[in-house]
Amino acid sequence: MVDIPIALQLYSVREDCARDLEGTLEAVVDMGYDGVEFAGYHGRSAEELRGMLDELGLRVAGTHVGIDTLIGRELDRSIEFNRALGNRFLVVPSLPEERRGSRASWLEAARLLNDIAERLKAEGMRVGYHNHAIEFQPMEGELPWDTVFGAAHSEVVMQLDAGNAMSGGVSVEGVLEILKRYPGRATTVHLKAFSSVNEKALIGEGEMDWSRFFSLCEAVGGTEWYIVEQERYPLTPIESARRCKENLDEMMR
Repeated sequence: MVDIPIALQLYSVREDCARDLEGTLEAVVDMGYDGVEFAGYHGRSAEELRGMLDELGLRVAGTHVGIDTLIGRELDRSIEFNRALGNRFLVVPSLPEERRGSRASWLEAARLLNDIAERLKAEGMRVGYHNHAIEFQPMEGELPWDTVFGAAHSEVVMQLDAGNAMSGGVSVEGVLEILKRYPGRATTVHLKAFSSVNEKALIGEGEMDWSRFFSLCEAVGGTEWYIVEQERYPLTPIESARRCKENLDEMMR
């Protein structure tokens, strides 16, 4: 088995981060996570964040950023921030409605991602796109996910969120097929449970065949990071994130 590190998407514990970022990062280390993916910076500079992570031995698996922060002069600012943070992966978590109303708009989004990818290449950084459910609702005869990644260059990271895809109606086999259809593109992936009977299911409790998912990530996905994201909580957010990591450790033994 390939030893792929596991990060926590900090959106999972966003309220804890807002109250006590340092204490929350310490808890993430105690859970055994190797890194974090940011979704906001809680008023800290890149240098402050980098110092906290370095002190704790955490790595940066990526950050979720709005598409508007990657356009024009905002892209220069984002590059400077992420250079100081030590982050390679700038992932767009969703598109605003005006950028996803037609197949043509999804194609334009792919072209924009290609342009950003070209600009980031010299910095050793990559742009990515992360799905919710809408990317798997057919539009003009094609799934938006396929519209985007059929047109996006290989440098654009396909951050597949398994749970969100299944919420959009994709079967387990369908999720696995996405990894096969786009080999080498799943550089970072989101691990999120989906259960048709329990909306608060944690990783290991839902319907995904994680063993096959991990095998494909390792064999064909080119995956460098597994990233846990838990948005609904059977326990506190911190304890839910802890249980996800424990379940993952058990599955990977």
